[in-house]
Amino acid sequence: MVLLLAITAGVLFAAAIYMILRRSLVKILVGLLLLSYAVNLLLFNSADLIPARPPLVAADSLLPPTIYADPVPQALILTAIVIGFGLTAFAVVLMRQVYSTLGTDDLNEMRCTDIPCQEVEIASEEELMEDPL
Repeated sequence: MVLLLAITAGVLFAAAIYMILRRSLVKILVGLLLLSYAVNLLLFNSADLIPARPPLVAADSLLPPTIYADPVPQALILTAIVIGFGLTAFAVVLMRQVYSTLGTDDLNEMRCTDIPCQEVEIASEEELMEDPL
């Protein structure tokens, strides 16, 4: 089970990095969501899962039992979920404002939004094939 969760976390990390490197803001947001899911799964996988053992210490005991569930990864996952939700909400509002201001979500079209930019002529693939230098 641990191996399956590790492979799933790796696939989620790979998909997140792929989506973050795209040009569209929506795809970048999906990549951030996948990255937060991958981190949550990695934190969940780092804990020793012990079924039917609560993360509690009896009131009359000075030391925890030898076998108990570690509550720290659970707290870290809950914190990561809250931080991921806040990041997602901020990113959605920011993307909406950018789209309403510029009318596009393509990062290449957003290069010259704050300063005057000269038009740069990009060569097509056919031109590059004809004259490589």
